[in-house]
Amino acid sequence: MEYRNFGKTGMQVSAVGFGAWAIGGNSFGAVDRQESLRALAHAEELGCNFVDTAEVYGDSEAILGEFLVGRRNRWQVATKYSGQAEGLLALAERQLRQLGSDTIDFYQIHWVPRGPDESLYEDLYRLKKSGKARFVGVSLYTENDIDYVLDHTLIDGFQVCFSLLDPCPFLARLEKIRATQPGIIIRSSLKSGFLTGKFKRDATFPDPNDQRHEWSRRQIAKTVETVDQFRFLEQEAGTMLLAAARYPLCFAEISTVLLSTKTVAQAEINFGQVPGDSLGPESLVQIATLQKQLRLGAPHPARRLLTSLKLLARRLLRRR
Repeated sequence: MEYRNFGKTGMQVSAVGFGAWAIGGNSFGAVDRQESLRALAHAEELGCNFVDTAEVYGDSEAILGEFLVGRRNRWQVATKYSGQAEGLLALAERQLRQLGSDTIDFYQIHWVPRGPDESLYEDLYRLKKSGKARFVGVSLYTENDIDYVLDHTLIDGFQVCFSLLDPCPFLARLEKIRATQPGIIIRSSLKSGFLTGKFKRDATFPDPNDQRHEWSRRQIAKTVETVDQFRFLEQEAGTMLLAAARYPLCFAEISTVLLSTKTVAQAEINFGQVPGDSLGPESLVQIATLQKQLRLGAPHPARRLLTSLKLLARRLLRRR
């Protein structure tokens, strides 16, 4: 397992992190609690030391709290405030009890507070000053979110979506990210599982607890068709899953890529196989060209996206 700096914090995190949304049981179908605990243990055996959860992820925090007994010092734990009525500080106290911990390594607000919500930043900083959170940040969604948090806040890092199918907002603000060096957690690198390449155009998700249950047939079919455009990567990486998960790891600015995990078999792949060779520079240029053709990442100008990846490819070639 590779370990990376979490921005300028001094914290070292595994390049692949344990995404604990799925073990909560309210987003991707029912889970086996004991299997979730075994999956966490196997992830640890394979070198994972970073886990991301939230109070709104069903039973996720409770399962994690049970798992961390006697091994808290082996893990960096991230969780979130999602707008609960009790407020950020009171929720954090409850989360600490549930996690069985004196401190949370990275505490996030589940969106970028602006306007009337900006007082939440003061609560966030207060939590850090008290020592109940070591570092703090936000989960964001747009290019404007990146601009705002890097220009107007004192956060240590942020979480953002980034995948073959969603190159922005990360690539749209790559130069600013390089200049400011925040810790960066990547979510949704597998596009809700579609970038594993296992779904067909007519796939259905009958479990009402599965977040994909609400996807339209057209949305599913279009996503599968777009994924198929990237299957050339299977020749290099072996599988679409490995290609998609390794893509964000080609960027040194990224601290960790979360992979949703709820079984030992998934842990074996996510933490035993994904940490490996990066995609080659030729593949990165081909990816950027295809993203441009497919107009992925709008409203980010595709020309700048391609330029960013070509620069990265040239740097990788110089290292070889």
